[in-house]
Amino acid sequence: MGSFVIKLIAMGGYWGIALLMCLENVVPPIPSELIMGLGGIAVAHGHMNLWLLVVAGTIGTVVGNCFWYWVGRKIGYERLKPFVDRWGRWLTVDWPEIEKVQRFFHRHGGWMVFVCRFLPTFRTMISLPAGLARMPIWKFLVWTTAGSAIWNGFLAWAGLYLGRNFTQIDNYIGPVSIGTVVLVAAWYFYRVLTWRPAESEA
Repeated sequence: MGSFVIKLIAMGGYWGIALLMCLENVVPPIPSELIMGLGGIAVAHGHMNLWLLVVAGTIGTVVGNCFWYWVGRKIGYERLKPFVDRWGRWLTVDWPEIEKVQRFFHRHGGWMVFVCRFLPTFRTMISLPAGLARMPIWKFLVWTTAGSAIWNGFLAWAGLYLGRNFTQIDNYIGPVSIGTVVLVAAWYFYRVLTWRPAESEA
């Protein structure tokens, strides 16, 4: 089963990795840790190249983050509120959370785009206030690319290390991969079903 999952990742190639990483940063279907980790294991099995894997993953990450940057920049702060109010349950985020991140961004500056690449909770969300604050696109791309490349490189290397040093990993990676996807999906639907706007919790 493990070999099948690894070959499936490899069959999608670098474009598949880029697509998964892009989607992970728009509406997370699979965690980046799993995508890049499996990619690293595919490298260990001789199916992929480490550097091309990191480049593909980083391109996908940047494109996915540009989506939310564009949303923030084009829609604007005031026009975004009705969208969040309407679709907040499916995004599992409400307007007070957006305002909190926006204030945090203004206090700490653009370097947070880089730092948040290493923080699961803010990894994607930080792109929205960057767009709302009309951060220069070149600066956003530089910080996002730098942080994404470092993080994706670390994940890919971790997968490569595991693939090279654990001879029985094929017996575990399939069930772990499937279990992770199931848990992520269950967590998301739990969030959707139990989510309430902050105003209603007061």
